[in-house]
Amino acid sequence: MAYPERFSNLPDYAFPRLRRLLADLTPPAGVAPVVMTIGEPRHAIPDFVAPTVARTVGELAKYPPNEGTPELLAAISGWLKRRHGIEVGTDRITALNGTREGLFNAALALCPETKNGGQPAVLIPNPFYQVYAVAAAAVGARPVYVPATAETGHLPDFAGLDAATLDATAICYICSPANPQGTVADRDYLETLIALAEKHDFLIFADECYSEIWRDTPPTGALAVAEAMGLAGRVVMFNSLSKRSNLPGLRAGFAAGSAENIARFRVLRSYAGAPLPLPMQRVAEVAWADEDHVTESRALYQEKYAIADRILGNVPGYLPPEGGFFLWLPVDDGEAAARRLWSEAGVQVLPGAYLSREVDGRNPGAGFIRVALVGPAGETEEALTRIRDLLYGEG
Repeated sequence: MAYPERFSNLPDYAFPRLRRLLADLTPPAGVAPVVMTIGEPRHAIPDFVAPTVARTVGELAKYPPNEGTPELLAAISGWLKRRHGIEVGTDRITALNGTREGLFNAALALCPETKNGGQPAVLIPNPFYQVYAVAAAAVGARPVYVPATAETGHLPDFAGLDAATLDATAICYICSPANPQGTVADRDYLETLIALAEKHDFLIFADECYSEIWRDTPPTGALAVAEAMGLAGRVVMFNSLSKRSNLPGLRAGFAAGSAENIARFRVLRSYAGAPLPLPMQRVAEVAWADEDHVTESRALYQEKYAIADRILGNVPGYLPPEGGFFLWLPVDDGEAAARRLWSEAGVQVLPGAYLSREVDGRNPGAGFIRVALVGPAGETEEALTRIRDLLYGEG
């Protein structure tokens, strides 16, 4: 039997690769192991979750609306107004089974088969969230990995691409705050990117799932900038409750954009999307309407930013994250550092190369490890101290 070639060049997902890398190692005896690999929030879930599920569990007997209940869409619309100051009607929003599903299916729904008579290109930050590359492969597009390194301010320099590449582009993925670097795209950056999309006729998929975890200032939203420029049709934004509300298992996200783009997206999802069960939609309705639990959780992350700055601030190349909950720490070799940390310090981290692609002989993540600040403050302080002492010398 023949199989599709379009997925043949995809490397294994990061976490199976990590398991193989560490399979022959064990953490040292007498040291409590700390896993800081996966971006799974470990703060308490909001108090309203359990009673909402209990109150609505009978709705499991009903088929849920694929695009979201009217109440859920209204709650998301209200949040967009409060958070970003934009009026987005419910016809411009669709519920998602988490943002990963949306970031993938949006490419299926909105990427054309050809662009200017040739194969479309999809622009992808490098390093990046891996679903972007799989989405490009699924639609038969050419992935263009754009370095997001210290030289570019840890954001991709899309404007520096040649005109032919930009004219071939159908979709551009951008993540702000960035996974893994924690860098935030400011208004000037977003305005430049949106103007570029208008000039070269492509869509921007703005992955903003870390937008509610920030150090000092709420990150600017791409759709809000596009609205102000009169170019809302150029942006589809994605967000979810996974990081914002510590509910990764709820699988409740949304996409918002122009009425035309969302209508096309809804058509595809009516056939191929997994609707969120009604009790989960009811929880999401409450979550998008409540900010107190978000503020409390954000304060815990800000405490961990301060811990990281204190312990690692003198490390050459240390990048204090502006948002999100990852540290992107420089090392000589990410895989070697990950093996040392697990076997000698009992701390599990992710090699940066597993989040990047090699381009022109260079993998921009090879000299980094990603460290997730998802655990309690005390555990985080202990683990970061072990990392510093082993890799950088005692402070």
